[in-house]
Amino acid sequence: MTITLTNDQRAWLEAHVSRGDYGSIEEAVRQLLDERIAESELIENDDLAWAKPLVDEALAEVAAGQTISLDEHARRIDALLGAETRAKTR
Repeated sequence: MTITLTNDQRAWLEAHVSRGDYGSIEEAVRQLLDERIAESELIENDDLAWAKPLVDEALAEVAAGQTISLDEHARRIDALLGAETRAKTR
């Protein structure tokens, strides 16, 4: 199999090989590909059970009326950003 790298990819790989991060471009490509495959498998196999309590909590807050309007949210964000800007100029 032949894979053609872009100039930017080759330059990045060469720089990291010359720094000693990898023994060769081939080693770097294999390692980076292995890492990306592992990440993809984690995402693909995640049943998101960890998120269920967070979703349930948010739904309970909505049911209890603990919400604000989009306009109120925008006002609060504007106020926070304004306060940050004022603090930086002091």
